[in-house]
Amino acid sequence: MSREQQVHQRLLDIAQVMQDSGLWQSSAPDTAAFNSTEPFCLDTMLPLEWLQWVLLPRMQALLDASAPLPKNFSVTPYYEEALEASVAGRLLLLSQLKALDDLFTDSAD
Repeated sequence: MSREQQVHQRLLDIAQVMQDSGLWQSSAPDTAAFNSTEPFCLDTMLPLEWLQWVLLPRMQALLDASAPLPKNFSVTPYYEEALEASVAGRLLLLSQLKALDDLFTDSAD
């Protein structure tokens, strides 16, 4: 399986965990929320909103366009801090995020 296929599968897995855990939102945040200049849109979105509405679609768009993927990419540390222990599916979501991160940090590209 190519790296791109592996990234695509991880994105699907993350979305599935969010859906299965009841974390998936049916409607996007207000358009203005996407205009943030802060990392992870900290000032305009909740962590799970950014994950669903920014990271997943942007990564998929890179794959669809056969664009270069980021290097040394890692979001798990942020989510380890940002997600409260009581968040449904937290450990499984962190596991899937780590699997995604590993595709970028372990890469020899």
